[in-house]
Amino acid sequence: MKRWLAMLTLSAAAALAPAKTLTVCTEASPDGFDYSLFHANSTADASSEALYNRLVEFEPGTTRLVPALAERWELSPDGKTYTFHLRAGVAFHTTPWFKPTRPLTADDVVYSVMRQLDPKHPWYGQPRQGWYYASAMQFGALVKAVTAVDARTVRIELTRPEAPFLADLAMGFLSVLSAEYAQQLQAAGRMEDMNLKPVGTGPFVFRSYVKDAVVRYDAHPAYFRGKVALDKLIFSISPDSATRLQRLKAGECDIGLYPMPQTWDEIRRDARLNLLTGPGLVTGFVALNVEHKPLDDRRVRQALSLATDRAAVAKAVYGGAASPAGNPYPPSQWSYDDKAGPAPQDLAKARELLKAAGQGNGFALKLWIRAGAGATNPNPKATAELLQADWARLGVKVDIVTLEFGELLKRTRAGEHDATLLAWASDNGDPDNFLTPNFACAAVAGGSNVARWCRKDFDALLAEARQTADPAKRDALYRRAQALYRDDAPWVPLVYPTTAIATAKRVVGMKVSPFGLNNYANVDVK
Repeated sequence: MKRWLAMLTLSAAAALAPAKTLTVCTEASPDGFDYSLFHANSTADASSEALYNRLVEFEPGTTRLVPALAERWELSPDGKTYTFHLRAGVAFHTTPWFKPTRPLTADDVVYSVMRQLDPKHPWYGQPRQGWYYASAMQFGALVKAVTAVDARTVRIELTRPEAPFLADLAMGFLSVLSAEYAQQLQAAGRMEDMNLKPVGTGPFVFRSYVKDAVVRYDAHPAYFRGKVALDKLIFSISPDSATRLQRLKAGECDIGLYPMPQTWDEIRRDARLNLLTGPGLVTGFVALNVEHKPLDDRRVRQALSLATDRAAVAKAVYGGAASPAGNPYPPSQWSYDDKAGPAPQDLAKARELLKAAGQGNGFALKLWIRAGAGATNPNPKATAELLQADWARLGVKVDIVTLEFGELLKRTRAGEHDATLLAWASDNGDPDNFLTPNFACAAVAGGSNVARWCRKDFDALLAEARQTADPAKRDALYRRAQALYRDDAPWVPLVYPTTAIATAKRVVGMKVSPFGLNNYANVDVK
């Protein structure tokens, strides 16, 4: 009797215990919840990080690959066939709009990949904007077939060996969705709901989204790694960095993403808060549209790069929490060419180049920036104004145009810009992830190559590096590629920023990702 009474008392106490809720003040609204269509980090946080899993994933806070939906795999001797063995009993989310009748199978993996690659697939033409990452990563030419060998075995055949392929599979665009849910949506003529009413296997279940305001999630009770410590996760969308910090101090949020570097010391002094920092695999840059005159002349692009005071940007905008950039990726990325650091500002040489290009009297251009601050730039407007002042010394008149982030990405993908201030964060820890999406000729059509720069000898180096298993040979090839990039200057590289996150003291388990993403599966609140 006493034992039953004790059990009932414990059960009653559990029922009365308040739900563990983590509220995150995040910087931007998600573009949607099917990340294969998008590429903003704020969208990844709300979709691929919270809702989905992949065959393999990165250990939180690192670039180390670990098993996820696949518990093990083999690679054929010729380097072209991967065989993945799936975990048993992985449950999809149960929601008001979908009740799964089976656990994860190989069919779900086949659907999730091939919808992005096969023009004959019924889902291939569904998104009007196309499959962003699959195009940028040139997966259509790489992946020959994805086959369900049996319910728990998937075979992926490639057209060639591809050194970064396993790391590619950990990227958000290869999240595994439910083929059963896809069939339900297709039959009902509601295919767009895959992006609006998502279903995954991940640590959290989507509940609701109020545009530009809040996203709500509940913990996935049948998560294959075990239910997370949190009961509820809330993203409260607050584009202004100062507002996020004030809301964190007021207890309205448990995490304030991307505080401005000028506030870091203030956060460290506050006994209620913690500041988490880490080096990111991130480069902030200005992409110059080489299809627009006079930016089609590399001497003009070189002049703009030489006229830029990167150290001033690092100091004034980032408060020293960034270093001047010269290469397309930071020193923390292997194969970084440390013999060619950022060029010092040289106005005299810049003027000579402009004169030789027939632009000695200067010209006008529009510089597009995002509204509000993000993970990679605490103040885009201040950055743009510094560039405006630097380039004015060459006679270049810069008109700064501010756009909502989603609109900016959409229009730059279409090549409408002259120049745009952006940043690129690695998705997989491999140099190819900086170089192929941003500079490969095929990535111009896909929209990720916003400089719209195409150089065949550069492409050839990337192709050779991807097919080379020897890390030393790949390293040498990427260094040669960096030299070509610097010579043609499709970007004005600015800084390599440090990533920071502010949290309440009660938050434990949060880690800064080198990819600039935020995953809350291992987070708890005291």
